[in-house]
Amino acid sequence: MTEDNLEWLTNWYVRECNNDWEHSYGIKIETLDNPGWTVEIDLRETVLEGRWFESMHGEVASDLDEWRERGSWWIASADGVRFKAACGPTDVSAVMGVFREWAEGYRSEVS
Repeated sequence: MTEDNLEWLTNWYVRECNNDWEHSYGIKIETLDNPGWTVEIDLRETVLEGRWFESMHGEVASDLDEWRERGSWWIASADGVRFKAACGPTDVSAVMGVFREWAEGYRSEVS
């Protein structure tokens, strides 16, 4: 059985904890009022520090009715210091997956 995105992110976080990093940095997941989620992951003092990607996104609805009709949306970017994402209420696992794919892609580049 493969790891789901939340389990993978949990394991990534545990690997970064070194009795120092977790006191200054971490992961924040909060709700939006439109509705949805924001996800921020600190990259400082990780192998991903200094790595970035330009903003990428999935379908974004202009209002809640359109969202209900069309489905999910998300937007994500990384600036070398922090991974930031926002998404619809059912898409938090998808943005965790965007981070996962990016982080695993970098890890395979340096292996």
